[in-house]
Amino acid sequence: MIDTATLEAYFSGLQARLVAAAQALEGGGRFRNDPWRKEQGAPLGGHGLTSIIEGGRVFERGGVAFSHVTGPALPASATAKRPELAGRAFEALGVSLVLHPLNPYCPTAHMNVRALIASSAGGGDQSAPVGWFGGGMDLTPYYPYAEDIRHFHGACKRALAPFGDELHARYKDWCDEYFYLPHRQEPRGVGGIFYDDLYESGEGWDDPFARSFALTQAVGDAFAGAYLPLVEKRHGTPYGERERDFQAYRRGRYVEFNLVCDRGTLFGLQSGGRTEAILMSLPPVVKWRYDWHPEPGSPEAQIYAMLAPRDWV
Repeated sequence: MIDTATLEAYFSGLQARLVAAAQALEGGGRFRNDPWRKEQGAPLGGHGLTSIIEGGRVFERGGVAFSHVTGPALPASATAKRPELAGRAFEALGVSLVLHPLNPYCPTAHMNVRALIASSAGGGDQSAPVGWFGGGMDLTPYYPYAEDIRHFHGACKRALAPFGDELHARYKDWCDEYFYLPHRQEPRGVGGIFYDDLYESGEGWDDPFARSFALTQAVGDAFAGAYLPLVEKRHGTPYGERERDFQAYRRGRYVEFNLVCDRGTLFGLQSGGRTEAILMSLPPVVKWRYDWHPEPGSPEAQIYAMLAPRDWV
């Protein structure tokens, strides 16, 4: 049985914990809370809470959003691998986070954990509800601190360890493949872990849904320890106009990915979600240049060399 009350309790609690942790690092209650509710009907009903920071001491822009939405029919982006579910009503619950620090020596990070539930089929087909999970986290540094990248990947590996020794390598590769800009032929960042359409059993687990939910909780719970210590360590590093300029240039890749490639953005827009919350992931200051390349041997060039997928742990 799929218990959406239990799912909501976890996801809403996770959002509250992540906002509290980021606010503690920020040094004050700078997050703006924007609760919302939509009555059931086309295209979406549901409720949620979007917590946003802009112009902070540590975070130039960031958002941590919880949502629980319902809709009359799964959008095309959710049924590409499950065409038999087309037309079913659905519920989607989850937490999505993107944090863009002000200091260019601090990396940007993204995390998302979610559950999607297709309702029972109508008419004479009384098929039971179907639920599955997705999620992950990834890191986008602007300057080359290998120890920070190793810390992040190590936390990802430890989060998945209780669910099988083989999972980290698989989900890391999936992340490297997903967060890739084919039109640029380059990765967005240094990866992390990513998984989707998760509903599978494992050793010691009789219930695939319970196991998949437990794994998703482990990923969500690991994020703060994987990322926030990096920001705490780097946000006081002196920087100048050169570093900010390069940060804005590399943020352009972040924008391109989210608007061109990201399935979550597509799902939200296709299903009639709240545009402001969907696009909270975009950084506040971005630059593009024509055919620009960093000076060979510079720190800016070194980060490009680090983007190639590798085993960081």
